[in-house]
Amino acid sequence: MAKNVRAKGKISLTSYFQQFKLGEQVCLVADSAVHKGLFHGRFYGKPGIVKAKRGRCYEVEIKDIKMLKTLVVHPVHMRRMK
Repeated sequence: MAKNVRAKGKISLTSYFQQFKLGEQVCLVADSAVHKGLFHGRFYGKPGIVKAKRGRCYEVEIKDIKMLKTLVVHPVHMRRMK
């Protein structure tokens, strides 16, 4: 969970305030500078689909082995899939 030396410091506001559409595919990548809306470490790097918005966070549905699980994740910890 440690950041690279050159990546330490304030977080970028563009990643903090980014918006996602429902049904959009995202990848879960934790930012250790923000602890709010952080998911469990076993889901790091997993792809998911945005299902709903809950306050500032989003509900992301991921597939964990065979089960579908819903996580509440802050947008700082999400990256768009290309």
